[in-house]
Formats: sequence, structure tokens, C-alpha cells
Amino acid sequence: MKVTVVGSGDAFGTGGRAHTCFRIDSGGASALVDFGASSIASFKKLGFGFDTVDAVAISHLHGDHFGGLPFLLLDCQFIARRTQPLVFIGPPGLRDRLFGALDVFFPGTAKLAWSFPWRVEEIAPRGVAKVGDIRLETFDVIHSVGAAATGLRLTDGKAVFAYSGDTAWTDTLLELSAGADLFICECSSGDAPLANHMDWPTLKANLPRFTAKRVVLTHMGPSAQARRGEMEQAGLTLAKDGLVFEL
Repeated sequence: MKVTVVGSGDAFGTGGRAHTCFRIDSGGASALVDFGASSIASFKKLGFGFDTVDAVAISHLHGDHFGGLPFLLLDCQFIARRTQPLVFIGPPGLRDRLFGALDVFFPGTAKLAWSFPWRVEEIAPRGVAKVGDIRLETFDVIHSVGAAATGLRLTDGKAVFAYSGDTAWTDTLLELSAGADLFICECSSGDAPLANHMDWPTLKANLPRFTAKRVVLTHMGPSAQARRGEMEQAGLTLAKDGLVFEL
């Protein structure tokens, strides 16, 4: 399994990073995990094209995590000239949000005669989906979004990739990341607790409880960026756009 960090920024692009997106490649399957509004620029800067993507899994319905989907769809239609099927997997409500975004950004697009078949597969937390040989499982996390917010766990039977999504501390993260080869966890704040998000003091206190082989921090705001040295001394890796992990 190969994991590429396409975008590692928070909602405000702190540090010039693109919105959240991870590319997972395993065998003949390729999936994206989240695709925020600014993810497309980083995706193309890394030399990727949408013609090889089989599925896009969305953790939750905030714009910095799913807002790039209308641009992805139009690129598939008019640039990549895609013909292969594409599936979007996400929490209940994704279908309505996606069609709503298409109508707001590009009126009439939702009724376009698409050159390729695509569909939305909504799965509730604790649901399971398949993308080729990749198995995807979702977990409830704590994040206010007007719909379910989830963390994601993907495995190809050989390696495990886990991702917290956006969330305040919850012991569910221990289960989500248990034994994972790579666990990417958001850490928005470096000091004071931030509603519905992770803060460094809380995460640091719980680090001994994790069993993941490698923990990577992402979605870092200014106060979190200021604690980089302390985080690295604790043995953590800090995500940056373009970083690649071979699992």
C-alpha cells in the first residue's frame, strides 16, 4: 500500500498547505480519502490524473474535506475524458450536499449528460465498503457538521491506513487506529482546546495508549505549527503536501 499526502492543511490553508486529501494505491485499485476545495491544485502539482482513481471516500461534509468534488467531476468530464465508473463513498447526506454544491458552483451541471457513470454510496458510521481489494470501515467521531462525521480505516489485507477525520478526543480513535501501519490524526490546536477538534495537550497525554506503528499529524493550525519541535521530539511525523509512505 502506498499513501500520498495530497493535502494536509486545515480549513484556512495554514502554512500554504492544500485542503485535506490522501491518495491510497494498492494493487490495481486507487482511492482518494477526502478532497477539499483546494485539493485539486496539489493533486495536479503532484502529477496525478483522475482517470486512474476508482473511488473517493469522504470523512465528513465540511468544504475543506469534500468541497473539491464538483471540480473533480468536471475535470473527469472535460479534461480527463473519463469513461470508467467512479464511486463517491461517504456519510449519509453526501448525495444531497454534492448535488447542492454542483448546482451552486456550476448551475445546471447536476443534469449534465455525463461521459462516465458515477454514483454516491452513503454508509453510516460502522459501515463497510469495498474498493477493489481495499476494505473501508467508518467510525463515529466528534465533529459538528450537521451530518455524521467519521474516521476511516482502510486495509488491503497486508497494510492498514487509519485516519481520524476531524474530531475532538474520543476513545474511538484507539479502536480506529489499533495496530495500523499508519495513523494520520488531525491536531488543529497546539494549546487551548478547540471545539470539535484535537488539541496537542490532549493528544500528547493519550499517545501511550495508541498501538499504531506510526502516527502522523495533519490539519494543523498556527498554534499547532508552533509546537512542531515538541511533536517531533515525541516521535511523531508531521504531514506535508507531497509526503509519501510505503506501507
